[in-house]
Amino acid sequence: MTTPQSSDIVASADDLRLAGALRDGDEAAFAALLDAYHTSMLRLAMIFVPDQAVAEEVVQEAWLGVLRGLARFEGRSSLKTWIFRILTNCAKTRGQRESRSVPFSSIWNPEADPGDPAVDPDRFNPADAPKEAHRWVSFPNSWNEIPEERLLSKETRAVIQQAIEALPPSQREVILLHDVDGWTSQEVCNVLGISESNQRVLLHRARSKVRRALERYFDDE
Repeated sequence: MTTPQSSDIVASADDLRLAGALRDGDEAAFAALLDAYHTSMLRLAMIFVPDQAVAEEVVQEAWLGVLRGLARFEGRSSLKTWIFRILTNCAKTRGQRESRSVPFSSIWNPEADPGDPAVDPDRFNPADAPKEAHRWVSFPNSWNEIPEERLLSKETRAVIQQAIEALPPSQREVILLHDVDGWTSQEVCNVLGISESNQRVLLHRARSKVRRALERYFDDE
């Protein structure tokens, strides 16, 4: 038996009780899991496959994998991490068949790809500026004066959703799990198989691009 890495989140007592209830065929326990994770699983699956109908099939396949694999769940990770690893494996396999997906490690190589700057370089003075090299030319706009109802409006949420959908898959995975679904950084790293530093870089780039989209939206109004 392999031992968990120090960064892994092992199953809690509640996880073990829930896994036991599922093994015993407790329908209420399974319904609670569906309510908790189905929407997040569907969002994540859609990164890898061409449309929602295929994503729904992937999620169903993942749930079948969960039920069939319960006897092998040993608590070396949290139950949530274990379920989402099954999902990502199903989604990547299906995505490759659909010619949509490549392995996560092939999507982004932090050493080979320096990535886009988090902030537009035009917002800084050039390196050869006589006194203010690399200082801000224009600071990011403050949104403190924007009415709350506008910040929370359906149109603003649509801009955020479109910006997230336009992200590269690696950044989209991280921001969806961390910021949309509320996962901890450690949980994101465990499910996607990336380091904490890579997770921070991907999340920062994703958030910066979403912010730029929101700035353009608010400035155009």
